[in-house]
Amino acid sequence: MDGSEHSRPSSEREILRKEDAYQFPLVGSVSLFSLYLAFKFLDKDLVNLLIGAYFAVVGCIALTMTIAPLVERVTPPFFRRSVGWDYKLKHPLPEIIAGPSPWDLGLEITGAEIVAFLAAAVVCGLYLQSKPWYLNNVLGISFCLQGIERFSLGTYKIGAILLIGLFFYDIFWVFGTDVMVTVAKNLDGPIKILFPRSLEVNPATGKLDLSLLGLGDIVIPGFFLAILLRFDAHQAKVPVNVPTDFHASFPKPYFHSALLAYVAGLGVTMFVMIQFNAAQPALLYLVPACLGSSFLCALVRGEVKELL
Repeated sequence: MDGSEHSRPSSEREILRKEDAYQFPLVGSVSLFSLYLAFKFLDKDLVNLLIGAYFAVVGCIALTMTIAPLVERVTPPFFRRSVGWDYKLKHPLPEIIAGPSPWDLGLEITGAEIVAFLAAAVVCGLYLQSKPWYLNNVLGISFCLQGIERFSLGTYKIGAILLIGLFFYDIFWVFGTDVMVTVAKNLDGPIKILFPRSLEVNPATGKLDLSLLGLGDIVIPGFFLAILLRFDAHQAKVPVNVPTDFHASFPKPYFHSALLAYVAGLGVTMFVMIQFNAAQPALLYLVPACLGSSFLCALVRGEVKELL
């Protein structure tokens, strides 16, 4: 099934190809191990300072894009009017490196986006001061929403390849080495969702004891759930030009079954993590849950060929 149907325009949505799915675990491994080496051989505070500055900028953009539609709904109509500037900057660099001259630095923005940006800047500023877990989660959820919205799996098969590859990636880096756990514990940035284990401060550390869930354990299954939602829309013969969202009125057997399986898999992950007091590769439980539920749904409905 082609995942390009019932999606944003191709100019706005990046479609993952089969080659991307094969390379994803390799690229992820290189990035993860690079961070591990950085924490091992460089000053931890310096690394976190640089990463914190990066996430402050990117987080401000992601949060702006996330809350701008909400601001548009609660502000007067003139806030939705766009204003633009068009500026062209000449550069002396070779075209093969920097592209043709001049650069088009045009900008178009609405009043709602300006309000959203100011609010996002305040949130990011407060986050940088003390990095509380709840503001970490606000930025982390924004990254997840923007990632799922702007990237799409091309087909169900590509989604399966990606999930299976990351299934082994997660197991190896969590159980086979200390790399994943070391990076997760040392990297002080919104790359994970944090959950207080209790509301009581730990006397030894003076802080709340927190459990964590990596953003990849939300975004990657989110990609897969999105392709299933589009498949549901395809099977229900929803017109391509009709926006496909969670509230659209058409049967969603694949989406709902995989969503329930994902929640169950997440519950099992948390239970095992608390029970054994040890880090768990969440995709160990989430990948079989998502793949198994969707394939079983196709088997029951006699739509295996259409799904694949």
